[in-house]
Amino acid sequence: MKLRALTLSNFRGYKAPFSVRFDGLTTLIGRNDAGKSTLLEALDVFFNDKALDKNDASKGGDARAVTITCVFDDLPANIVLDETASSSLAGEFLLNAQGQLEITKVFNCSIEKPKLTTIRVKAVHPTTAGASDLLVLKIDELKARAVAVGIEARAVNMAVKHELRTAIRNQVLSLALTECDVVLFGDGVDEKSNATKVWDGLKNALPLFALFKSDRQSSDQDIEAQDPLKIAIKDALAAQAAQLQAVMAHVEQEVKKVAALTLSKLREMDPGVAATLDPKFERPNWSSLIKASITGDDEIPLNKRGSGVRRLILLNFFRAKVERSILDKGAQSTIYAIEEPETSQHPHNQRLLMRALQQLACGNDQVIVTTHTPTLARALPSSSLRFLSRDAKGHRSIQCGGDDAVNADIVASLGVLPDHSVKVFVIVEGVYDVSFLKNLSKLLISHGHAVPNLDALEISGELVFVPAGGANNLALWASKLHMLNRPEFHLYDRDANAAEPAKHQAKVDAVNRRPTCKGVSTTRREMENFIHHQAVNLCANALQLPLALDAPFGPDADVPAVLSAQLNQLAPVGSKWGHSRVKAWVADVVLPTMDSQMLAEVDPDGEMKSWLEDIGHMLRRGA
Repeated sequence: MKLRALTLSNFRGYKAPFSVRFDGLTTLIGRNDAGKSTLLEALDVFFNDKALDKNDASKGGDARAVTITCVFDDLPANIVLDETASSSLAGEFLLNAQGQLEITKVFNCSIEKPKLTTIRVKAVHPTTAGASDLLVLKIDELKARAVAVGIEARAVNMAVKHELRTAIRNQVLSLALTECDVVLFGDGVDEKSNATKVWDGLKNALPLFALFKSDRQSSDQDIEAQDPLKIAIKDALAAQAAQLQAVMAHVEQEVKKVAALTLSKLREMDPGVAATLDPKFERPNWSSLIKASITGDDEIPLNKRGSGVRRLILLNFFRAKVERSILDKGAQSTIYAIEEPETSQHPHNQRLLMRALQQLACGNDQVIVTTHTPTLARALPSSSLRFLSRDAKGHRSIQCGGDDAVNADIVASLGVLPDHSVKVFVIVEGVYDVSFLKNLSKLLISHGHAVPNLDALEISGELVFVPAGGANNLALWASKLHMLNRPEFHLYDRDANAAEPAKHQAKVDAVNRRPTCKGVSTTRREMENFIHHQAVNLCANALQLPLALDAPFGPDADVPAVLSAQLNQLAPVGSKWGHSRVKAWVADVVLPTMDSQMLAEVDPDGEMKSWLEDIGHMLRRGA
């Protein structure tokens, strides 16, 4: 499940409804007090039930209607809502007119201790009497409704709520489907109704949300202060959400049996006392029951270490997540929100963190960052940028990166002064191309070739990679870098058959007309076509996937698509080899295993070596 939009109203500086769109990677840019932190903290309130106070209400707004709305897509095919049996969001009529899951939380901040007053889902939902309220009905009420509309007991499983709801809807002649608000909490909905359990099921399916603030105090309650293992615990528990829900349903059922029997016996002795009792069942917070921490040899806990060390551990937590996501099967998605990743870190560490976050965003997870640093902003895809601003009257606006006018505003806000140490920019289409080139340079050096060590050069700050975020942004990035007056090496995939002109030849020609810059298209479809098929077999076999490619990849083959199809056939159920995962695996795992003979066979003309030699020439000219 992916977060696609957030809308706020009456929340701090956002009095009028204000919306922001999210991608896999979203970068919030703006001057201080533009409202970046407010957006992240609103998400923290929505996902993690963080408490509000009276000052969170907008001045001059309706403090009784502080509203946070999140919209999701890439939804699961099946979901466990109010029992152990699975149903679907579409089957339960919980999707809006666009086929998305749209959830709104409303808070009353006009009182001393603000409270959540409403949870509602905007959905195309039945409005016919007898079918509009099925989600709030308990099992006994559903059985009675089924009988009332003429459903025979033998025609449906009377012990399963979603089957009863489906049968009732099918029995009703016209559902009168209308986009409306389906209330799951508050607004007259009985807290003892089934709606509460429906919300629990929805909440379990939502992405996890982890916020790492730049100025948080070091307290034992902070996830970052304790250490990122808290997030690992939540990830592991989320993967077992259905099983935990089944355990809790069983325990609740058994406890209620004992409670009912106890009250029955009590009524025999004192009916008056029994009438005042009503058993309630509280569900545990599983993540609070499991403790884990990282401490050094001196037994000093992480929250007592310096901010730079805490951020350094956090950086490597994200790098570890990337490495694991390459091999791990699909799991619950997580949204990582990081304020100013440059805080307390050397520029080298900043770049490593951003690279790790970009790779996370290409997979199952999402990343939201804020930054004031031009070096980081210009190293991110233009499509990921969101520029927040506020005019003289206090009116807030947001613009998506991707056109010259917006980029000019971003430049004015951040500035684009180049790092004095930068000697060359390397522009590629995607983040996995960066990994490919860095590992290629290490591989060639290990086999005795005199090529630059791209990883070391990036660490020293002499070389900056720019993953443009797709071919459509390449020309845009070329225009942005032009003003920095540094040599540029552009490497684009051919994305066409060998007999046809390269798809991006016009962009290559434009780059080559600029002094000190060079543009190249691969002679094969893309970089993955230079991988030896035997190296792929060996690495797949190491994962216990019996892949047996018996021929080299052709120059026109769509290698990621070919490997994705074959690996998905061999992989266990639930392990998905998508396009991004395959590209990451090829770049980070397969390529480094190739020996000299494999290199000679897949690249007899030394094309890959020539890319690095061109970068080496530019570095020497920039020295």
